[in-house]
Amino acid sequence: MVSIAITMKGQVTDFIQMLNDRINDPIAQRRLVLLIVSMALLLDNMLYMVIVPIIPMYLEDVLDWGSDDEAVVQAPFNATWNSTYNLTAPPKSDSSSDTDYAEGGGAVGILFASKAIVQLMVNPFTGALIDRIGYDIPLMIGLIIMFFSTIIFAFGETYAVLFFARSLQGLGSAFADTSGLAMIADRYREDAERTKALGIAQSFISFGCLVAPPFGGTLFEFAGKVVPFIFLATMCLVDGILLLFVMKPVRLERSLIPKEERPQGTPIYRLLMDPYILVAAGALAMSNISLAFLEPTIAMWMKGTMDATEWQIGFVWLPPFLPYIGGVVLTVYLAKTYPNYQWLVALVGLIIEGVCCFIIPFSSAFFVVLFPLMGLCLGVAFVDTAILPTLAYLVDVRHSSVYGSVYAIADISYSLAYALGPIMAGQIVQTIGFMWLNVAIMLSNLLYAPVLFFLRKIYEYKPFTDECDILVADPPPKDYSTYMQNGGLPNGKIKEVQNLNGENHLRVGKNSENTYIGNAEIDYFEPKDPETYSFYGPR
Repeated sequence: MVSIAITMKGQVTDFIQMLNDRINDPIAQRRLVLLIVSMALLLDNMLYMVIVPIIPMYLEDVLDWGSDDEAVVQAPFNATWNSTYNLTAPPKSDSSSDTDYAEGGGAVGILFASKAIVQLMVNPFTGALIDRIGYDIPLMIGLIIMFFSTIIFAFGETYAVLFFARSLQGLGSAFADTSGLAMIADRYREDAERTKALGIAQSFISFGCLVAPPFGGTLFEFAGKVVPFIFLATMCLVDGILLLFVMKPVRLERSLIPKEERPQGTPIYRLLMDPYILVAAGALAMSNISLAFLEPTIAMWMKGTMDATEWQIGFVWLPPFLPYIGGVVLTVYLAKTYPNYQWLVALVGLIIEGVCCFIIPFSSAFFVVLFPLMGLCLGVAFVDTAILPTLAYLVDVRHSSVYGSVYAIADISYSLAYALGPIMAGQIVQTIGFMWLNVAIMLSNLLYAPVLFFLRKIYEYKPFTDECDILVADPPPKDYSTYMQNGGLPNGKIKEVQNLNGENHLRVGKNSENTYIGNAEIDYFEPKDPETYSFYGPR
């Protein structure tokens, strides 16, 4: 028994040492950072969408908000996701669908939008705080706030408590989302790697939005309201613990740097005066307006125009996830191959979004409407994956390489779209109709797309690269010079001493992919006859 205990203790010690080595290894550490941030973004967006099938039905069943006199509180999300997953769909009214569209401006619509509204108001302050104290502490603050807001969601029983929990989640998201994206940009300094890492993080965001409604609806149906929120709260706790261990070496390194020597971030008001950053942030807002305004209204439109069934309404957003992932992968490839044309990728994405929005109202069958929605998500992936690394690049070349405030601006762009969508979409459709809503989105995207031509000039300047930011495993991105002095050996190949021919002083050559190509001369003397001369003594 004692020997078994000693063996187990040794195995545990070896495992802890292995984890410690991985955490202190720069390459492994930044991969762990990417995992932790992606997990935080996944949880944030799952919590954002998991209430869609739960809260409206809970308010209707438990708080008795389902009467005809109080129908105004039924949001379009209620009809969308409750009917999708066969939970308790609200009774179908004999009134016109316009009334159903307009319900998004009621209490449930405001409840859904409260997160984005709080996030919108808090982000300017969180960006400045992140620039001042670093990225890990604000991310931990965000995870802690998300944990408590999820617990409140689990046990809250009144509209006021649920509204407070939703608003508290917005506060946590302002810390977690902004610091998470900034941390990825800080860990991945090379443009192609940064684009890839941010693309992976965005895929987790999309997956969280996709999987949360069926996840929450199923658990709510079979296990009750508390279970899905407890699960998400537990995952927040696990992610926070991982963050504590992974970022410990970074905190130690930062503590050794005097405050006066640490890089100072550019204030957010100065970044907002940068026209390039404004153009990029506007592209993010435009690309997300389409989703923010279509998600609350497309379900009622499908019921009214094609008599869509419940499973069809739920399934309609599943296929677009695949082209979204494809768009991320393609943008990452294009960023590596054509790094100076990310603005063009975003421009094409806005055009695709606008065209697809125009096609949606003319799709009269369920199978047909899938294709413009897939194209819409493809365009969103193009814009988001191209613009987020571009914001970091703009800070590198035009400001200080501290990323809190610039990603606070990006989060403001997202929050602006999702704060207005749940509240205004139904009212707009009631006023001008679903088709004209899509026409307006199309015009906004197509009119904004040419503005992105303005970003093509940003690649005329290159950021300064500190040698401390380059990992040993990173290959040199460009050709480099080799200097050989006093009979140095090209390509590092060992030759016999007697084969050296007495070349003297400096010869400059270019190396590309470990191949010696060409030479130039600096104070270069002709080689002597190897039969009569040697550096290493007379022959």
